[in-house]
Amino acid sequence: MPSGYIIANVRVTNPEQYEEYKKWSTEAFKAHNAEICVRGGQTQVMEGDWQPERVVIAKFSSFEAAKAFYDSAEYLRARQAREGAAIMRLVAVEGV
Repeated sequence: MPSGYIIANVRVTNPEQYEEYKKWSTEAFKAHNAEICVRGGQTQVMEGDWQPERVVIAKFSSFEAAKAFYDSAEYLRARQAREGAAIMRLVAVEGV
């Protein structure tokens, strides 16, 4: 079965409040057995006009598991903590 991934590009607008989101999102990732592949770190655009800010990539056991994570009570708590602290662009992707 193909893995599922959550890929996010985040513009943090309130770093102090965003720390609360990070705490709850970490708990949600753990509760859903996600493997964090990328969380912040350097980026360099190699082609195109994408301007990544904070990139996060999490691997799940399946595409369905990635979607279930987003809709979970655990991640809802994190999303509520993030309100007003960041602009989130997030996709679920089926992988290999």
